[in-house]
Amino acid sequence: MMPGGTHPYRGRFAPSPTGDLHFGSLVAAVGSWVRARVAGGTWIVRIEDLDPRREVPGAAVRIIETLGDFGMASDEPIEYQSQRIPFYRAALERLLAAGAAFECRCSRGDLGADAIHRACVVPSDAARTPAYRLRAPAGSICFHDPVQGRYCQDLAQEVGDFVIWRADSWPAYQLAAVVDDAAQGINEVVRGADLLDSTPRQLLLQRLLGLPTPDYFHLPLAVDAAGAKLGKSSGSLAIDPRDPMPALRAALAFLGWPLVPFRDLRSPEAALALACLDFDPARLPRARALPVPGIGD
Repeated sequence: MMPGGTHPYRGRFAPSPTGDLHFGSLVAAVGSWVRARVAGGTWIVRIEDLDPRREVPGAAVRIIETLGDFGMASDEPIEYQSQRIPFYRAALERLLAAGAAFECRCSRGDLGADAIHRACVVPSDAARTPAYRLRAPAGSICFHDPVQGRYCQDLAQEVGDFVIWRADSWPAYQLAAVVDDAAQGINEVVRGADLLDSTPRQLLLQRLLGLPTPDYFHLPLAVDAAGAKLGKSSGSLAIDPRDPMPALRAALAFLGWPLVPFRDLRSPEAALALACLDFDPARLPRARALPVPGIGD
């Protein structure tokens, strides 16, 4: 049974415009798009543009255009997080008023080797612009993922008090994501397993803000032959929007679809339609080593 219960399925793909669409992002887009289509639901693109220092000019437009070249377009108008700052500020104010969040002038370098914040080590009157952190409670926060299985995290021990509003005056990813998922009615978040450890923080924020909790579905993580996680640069296989089929076949193979039925297809629309007819979450591995077949086929 697909998620959503009695409510229509609503999923999303939320890239950051820090560069053009790469293979890992394509995998997430394909996985989330197929989940939405199989459920007869809505697929939304959201641009998470909350880090101007890392943003690449024109990347957001190119990402949207490239998705179109691969046969995927947002079912609703695309929203940009940079235009929604007042909503994140309102959520921050609620958390501060409840005593769940606090002002902090500690940098990562101040916190020692593990960079885990358990108490402020920099005076509150230090000449620094403060960030705001959420207090990490004791005890584990757990959830079940259809691909990754049961996942638990003790935020106090493993993460510590985490930043929800950065010292550069921009909201942090964790806060913005939960506010927007609730505002857009997202009832399943499909994304890469590199964000698996973000989920307990988002579950906590949803609980404190009284927001609905979507299901979470974490796609396989790209690893090398030794099982080490691939970074964006080392794990980025070539994507050519002028010739999308090689990369699309590779993404489908990465996600567990048998490659043979897709070899003779020449359009992304045909490949995605076939993928929807043969979708089996049980075929997804927790992680998959690159390279995978498809690029150059």
